[in-house]
Amino acid sequence: MQRSTSNPKMSGKTDEEKEDQKKSQMSNKKYIISVVCAYWFVSISMVYLNKYLMNGSELSAPLFITWYQCVVTCAVIYLCGQQGEKQRKFKRKNQSQMEQFFDKFPEITFDPHVAKKVMPLSVIFVGMITFNNLCLKYVEVSFYNVARSLTICFNVFFTFSILGRNTSVRTLGTLVIVIVGFFVGSGGEVNFSMVGTVCGVLSSLFVSLNSIFTDKVLPVVNRDMWKLSFLNNANACMLFLPLILVFEGGKLLDDMEELLSLVFWMGMTVAGVFGFLIGIVTVMQIEATSPLTHNISGTAKAAVQSILAFYIWGNEATIGACLGIFLVLFGSALYAYVKMNEKKDGPVKVSAPPPSDPLEKEELMKA
Repeated sequence: MQRSTSNPKMSGKTDEEKEDQKKSQMSNKKYIISVVCAYWFVSISMVYLNKYLMNGSELSAPLFITWYQCVVTCAVIYLCGQQGEKQRKFKRKNQSQMEQFFDKFPEITFDPHVAKKVMPLSVIFVGMITFNNLCLKYVEVSFYNVARSLTICFNVFFTFSILGRNTSVRTLGTLVIVIVGFFVGSGGEVNFSMVGTVCGVLSSLFVSLNSIFTDKVLPVVNRDMWKLSFLNNANACMLFLPLILVFEGGKLLDDMEELLSLVFWMGMTVAGVFGFLIGIVTVMQIEATSPLTHNISGTAKAAVQSILAFYIWGNEATIGACLGIFLVLFGSALYAYVKMNEKKDGPVKVSAPPPSDPLEKEELMKA
């Protein structure tokens, strides 16, 4: 007797219904591919653009560049909130239920009392993005992922020391791979920078602290991540001003000609907008796929980013450098896989981007 090879899900449906289902599946695949491509493009472009701003332009002022990106983030969130409020009023007036993009953005107001409560997180945030950009300034782009690879190690350390949670042996095993990759990659880096590497390690430390303090501060803003991101960046704008005055004031005065360059400000603004967009595309990718798939995509993106850096920036690809990159990315991907399997509370729900590192916001998704 010949077995039926028909798909049970397709049986009992008309040809028209089957065709509609195929079109729906194809449309869903195209959407997922477009979201993943958008995530890769924004993330890689943001790193490369910031590297150019740190080293390629005549004005090399990391604190000032980072401050301006915080200003852009505040402006974009505020404008999105204003547009969202207009849409909500229009929908109430016309009794419309159609969901639109700007609906997720609340109307933004700066409350000094709430901002004061967010300030401890903002101090950590400033340390995180400052050391992150300093790391990018001093190390080669191909080594960037290795220099900042210890975030998950600090996550485990602070989870135990601050939150009192134990870590499984399998998770610790993945950390060993990452640590080995860090030292192998450091040894194989031709243009090794101790300053840049130390900044990368400190950035990883602050990224981990940022995730812990974010959870503590969220109730202050009724768990609204967009409000928290606005207040966090607004506080950071104020915190950066005295640092810029002390460490970069003279340089800004000497390079006044660069500050009047339209091309420079266009690059600065685009980098700031990309810093905002990375949160959007990160959430879109997680919602379109899954947190685990997002981490796998992020790992693959980091590999492509490093490989392209060897070609675009002319970094020398030694055996040690390549092996270090491989071990770090493999250990990070394995860590994400193990942590996802250990979760007992079901899938992670993400409704808004975390107010994290504007260069690589996906780091907090690995925790």
